[in-house]
Amino acid sequence: MRVVITGASGFLGGLLAAALRASRTLCGAPVDRLVLADRVPGSGPAAADDPFVERVHGELADRLDEVFAEPVDVVFHLAAAVSAECEADFDLGMRANVDTTRALLEAARAQSFGGGPVPRLVFASSLAVYGGDPALPLPPVVSEATPPFPRTSYGTQKLICEHLIADCTRRGFVDGRVARLMTVAVRPGRPNAAASGFLSSIVREPLAGLPAVCPVDPGLRVALASPRRTVRGLLRAAEAERGSGPGRLDGHAPVLLPGLTVSVAELLATLRQVAGDAAADLVTVAPDPAIEAVVGSWPAVFDHSRAAALGLEPDPSPLSLVRDHLADHAGSRPAPGQEGR
Repeated sequence: MRVVITGASGFLGGLLAAALRASRTLCGAPVDRLVLADRVPGSGPAAADDPFVERVHGELADRLDEVFAEPVDVVFHLAAAVSAECEADFDLGMRANVDTTRALLEAARAQSFGGGPVPRLVFASSLAVYGGDPALPLPPVVSEATPPFPRTSYGTQKLICEHLIADCTRRGFVDGRVARLMTVAVRPGRPNAAASGFLSSIVREPLAGLPAVCPVDPGLRVALASPRRTVRGLLRAAEAERGSGPGRLDGHAPVLLPGLTVSVAELLATLRQVAGDAAADLVTVAPDPAIEAVVGSWPAVFDHSRAAALGLEPDPSPLSLVRDHLADHAGSRPAPGQEGR
């Protein structure tokens, strides 16, 4: 089996690659080759001497001949421009998100219709496909049956890709599986251009003794998922067999990966519980209307019945999000005697 990860140098791509390098299996079959595709080289362990790993660098749309030089069985399509980038530069978002996804689908179609396998394509979509419309406001609890009316270019581009993948699946070009991701927190490393990036930085930076800014009203509620559970959800989306019944994917509808509903204030209170007053006081609340407009347009309470049928559950508490981050990134430590206080 040959498995491709696009956006492999990104945070989630790196975690997914690490999981597959460790297991070397997917869908109950051995993975013979893992193709890591990204615009830039990855920062993870060098793989030049690892025959299991193949790296493809450059703009994905320009390197698809190389990606599909040998048959592709599974694609995890994570490469994307993120929310704030797409609001700032419409053309960038359309190129990176819509045009590149269509080119990937065309390459998969050529393989399928050329006698090769029909690849399973797992697409990382987003809760940003949802947004309230004055004529049709969001219900208190959102599910896959809720009509999506995105209020951002990013959400619109993700929704366009969802429909393209569904149609290509209907036509037999790919076996598409759309996973709508919650906001992933706590992310390590430097802040990215996502509007929701502050939901990680208001925990990550204070744990490292650095100041952070909260650009929204702390009463704002959001839906979060840990990196661990997000990667588990992507793998499960790839492995699920088609058909009705528990553990199977029925139809071509997207799956909302589970999320924990929490207010920003609760997240900050958890930081104080874990790391103490000195760390929590490093966070300054300074509202940014542009950020709040984007993040505030996203729903926070979801019905995760489809994900639960696949065996997926949300993180149990904001404390578990912070503890997972501390466990996975040993350099981000509260003061001695403070952790879990």
